Amino acid sequence: MNNVRKRTRERKLFGWVMLMLMLISVGGYLGCSTKMPGRSFSGEIPEITETQIFVQEELRRVVTTLAVEHINRHTGNPEKLDGAANYVQSEFEDLGYSVTRQSYEVNGVACHNLIAEIKGSDEIMILGAHYDAVPNCPAANDNASGVAALIAMARHFSGKTPGKTIRFVAFTNEEPPHFRQPSMGSLIYAKHCRANDDNIVAMFSLETMGYYSEEENSQNYPPVIGWLYPSTGDFVGIVGNKKSRALARETVRLFREHAKFPSEGAALPDAIEGVGFSDHWSFWKYDYPGLMITDTAYFRYAHYHLPSDTPDKLNFPHFARVVDGLQDVFFELAK
Repeated sequence: MNNVRKRTRERKLFGWVMLMLMLISVGGYLGCSTKMPGRSFSGEIPEITETQIFVQEELRRVVTTLAVEHINRHTGNPEKLDGAANYVQSEFEDLGYSVTRQSYEVNGVACHNLIAEIKGSDEIMILGAHYDAVPNCPAANDNASGVAALIAMARHFSGKTPGKTIRFVAFTNEEPPHFRQPSMGSLIYAKHCRANDDNIVAMFSLETMGYYSEEENSQNYPPVIGWLYPSTGDFVGIVGNKKSRALARETVRLFREHAKFPSEGAALPDAIEGVGFSDHWSFWKYDYPGLMITDTAYFRYAHYHLPSDTPDKLNFPHFARVVDGLQDVFFELAK
């Protein structure tokens, strides 16, 4: 009997040791994956600049147009989806870009990815955002905010000659029922890029970017990483997978160097909830490095995919500060 008890204690002890080793290993991996260069900005955020005021008004204009005039922009409402595509194309063209349409059909509905390009070297950097929405949702934050940021970036680069080729791509069909399905616009485009052997060195998905809160406990996370990050949803997130770690680190470093605004970054396993929840996932599927730049969507934003996702919920001054900082980041990365 004593030998049985001894073996039971030994098995329990072995089990506890293995559990501790596993936790230490996971903690070490996550620590490595979440450790980013520089420090997130803290303290009082500076007054908004004249440049940021201009950016703010452009962001507000684009978000409001999409969320009010092009509500219900999805394949179940082809007229609104097409109207949104035409609007985004006109914004690019007003900035002097020639727009290419990658068109395809889903159940008889015409769908369009919109591509504007500044030609540089064979190294390609893609800035992308999806313009479609879930039904019965104005989708001001998800994802008129990303489209507004994309157009602001196109304005910032207009007339400039970066070293790399820059593509500004407005994707269709990111939202369900198309998400991670063959009809997903970014998946179709990424497949096309791989077939052409395009040398894409960085893809940035501008996704749900406009909501910031300074209230305690306003930020949530997947259970496995919550202890590593702040509980206040006042920062912009820069998220990639393990293969995109170098790009994530450089992007975070540059943002912290150029922007006086809080930021958090990570290069996490694809399996963690939310890490691949946007168009950057499509580029991962074709072995391209990609990041999502986001306010973390439903981990912070209570109006996610609801009729209440309207422009008045967005914090446009903070949104403009983020976009202004990212303009400098992308310009550095494009050299």
